[in-house]
Amino acid sequence: MHRVVVLALDGVIPFELGIPSRIFGEATGASGEPLYEVIVCTVDGKPVASSEGFTIGAAYDAGALAGAGTVVIPPSTALGPVREHGRLSGPVTGALSRIRPGSRVVSICTGAYVLAAAGLLDGRPATTHWREAESFQRTFPQVRVDPSVLFVDDGDVLTSAGAAAGVDLCLHLVRLDHGSETANRVARGCVVPPWRDGGQAQYIERPIPEAAQATTAATRAWALERLEQPLTLARLAAHARTSVRTFTRRFRDEAGMTAGQWLTRQRVERARLLLETTDLTVDQVGDRSGFGGSSSFRHHFRTIVGISPAAYRRGFHSPRPDGGGR
Repeated sequence: MHRVVVLALDGVIPFELGIPSRIFGEATGASGEPLYEVIVCTVDGKPVASSEGFTIGAAYDAGALAGAGTVVIPPSTALGPVREHGRLSGPVTGALSRIRPGSRVVSICTGAYVLAAAGLLDGRPATTHWREAESFQRTFPQVRVDPSVLFVDDGDVLTSAGAAAGVDLCLHLVRLDHGSETANRVARGCVVPPWRDGGQAQYIERPIPEAAQATTAATRAWALERLEQPLTLARLAAHARTSVRTFTRRFRDEAGMTAGQWLTRQRVERARLLLETTDLTVDQVGDRSGFGGSSSFRHHFRTIVGISPAAYRRGFHSPRPDGGGR
């Protein structure tokens, strides 16, 4: 079983601290068996103060990090020296040195300061809460900060934006480890979307549309039911009963990406599910997902997922008992 170890530092924020246990703890196999073991540790095994005025105890000290397949660093409100000078305390540095080579290391929100101060983000792309991005970049100029995304996957080191973006990143890890069907099941159990459109750029200036303002939400829902069909920008705008120019602007404001980018991602997600759960050929999967041809399908799938459709199927295909498709 894959062990996830969450390191709670002094001043830890309880909401983000609980995300890994909630998401990974919900992940089960076909027979209901747990797929992850999640434990919480502190640097010395002693309780730490939380950001909310109560103390959090842990059954493990930093020695638990040596046995972790994935290490998660949630944010803390007691990272002043790290934010100002980019330096960790001796005990925290010692704790992080216990992480074994090959383990995945994950930060949620301003937990990225800890990874950067430890040198784990040098020369890498990363993200953090958009409010912190400018300060973070000044403190760690060697990190390639992207404040517009919900999370960054750089292989063995992953970072997420603020607060609930930790949910997105943990679901992404479940999806990588066990496929879209398992990740979707976890999302349903936690009553969260399996994949949020766009990045945190959509939250920077205006978190939600004004109540009286027209949105593209209904058109996005309509499009999801017709991904296998040609969906031009003109057709989408016509459904939204607006001009192409207005629709394009509203769509980017709300989804954080263009309509074309959004459609491609949704079609890739459809293809992942079909590759996992049906015996359709790769070309048939591409056709049912709305890609115009096999070369287009393979290109977009590899660009977003990182491997070919055939390689993805070999890793995640689970034939249905009746041998049927969708």
